[in-house]
Amino acid sequence: MQFIQATILGLIQGFTEFIPVSSSAHLLLLQRLFGWDVTSVTFDVALHMGTLVALLGFFWKDWLAIFTSFGRRVFRGVPYSTTDEAAGSGRLLIPIIVATIPAAIVGVKFDSQIESMRDRPWMIPAIAGALAVVAVIMVAAEKISAQKRGVDKMSYVDYIVIGIAQAVALFPGVSRSGITIIAGLGCGLNRAAAARFSFLLSTPVILGAGAKQALDLVKTGFEPGQALIIITGFIAAAISGYVAIRFLMNYLQRRSLNAFAWYRIALAAVILATLFRW
Repeated sequence: MQFIQATILGLIQGFTEFIPVSSSAHLLLLQRLFGWDVTSVTFDVALHMGTLVALLGFFWKDWLAIFTSFGRRVFRGVPYSTTDEAAGSGRLLIPIIVATIPAAIVGVKFDSQIESMRDRPWMIPAIAGALAVVAVIMVAAEKISAQKRGVDKMSYVDYIVIGIAQAVALFPGVSRSGITIIAGLGCGLNRAAAARFSFLLSTPVILGAGAKQALDLVKTGFEPGQALIIITGFIAAAISGYVAIRFLMNYLQRRSLNAFAWYRIALAAVILATLFRW
């Protein structure tokens, strides 16, 4: 893998990980179009750690407030904050853990099967189908969602529904941010609240995925001469991921998800059109 490839892959991974357009679809498309190797375990770990740094860099105040609030509640009996406008409430910690469980179970039990599917001949049209189907659901969610509630008004039913949606996102082409924001809208959250909870929820999942890959990397060993490539991908993913989160959080304050839905449909069409070249 070359320096330019690492930079491009890092930028695309970071940006599309958080924008609801599916990072796996974009990376696989690059692999098929240009023959780039995107399966390096070492590089994968670097990209995951880069996106994790982006998440923590943007939401560090939220996580600090959540853990501080939780600690005060448990050890000092101080009541949780009850408003979404507060920096964070310790009452979110257990719900985030609960909502993470479905994706953790699916990831542990079916990770190898999901990875093995990537090389199947039907995977490309399946990804195109996932892009289009989720796009349609996205537009429908925008139309039917009440969008009246903030994170502080969520129930455990909401947490579980969004958690199950995140588990579905393990299939390539779905998009973790896309399907969890859609689930949040379906639960009646406003766009900003749905996006905020989606990103908070993705933090332990990305951390867990990165940790698992790191353990695999310890078993297989590091690839020689790849230090610069790894650092490049890590930095590119961290920077583009932070920009993507900031952009989407601001964007959803004023606009709908429809533009991303149309982009997904266009990308699905491009993927199907290029099938003849493969």
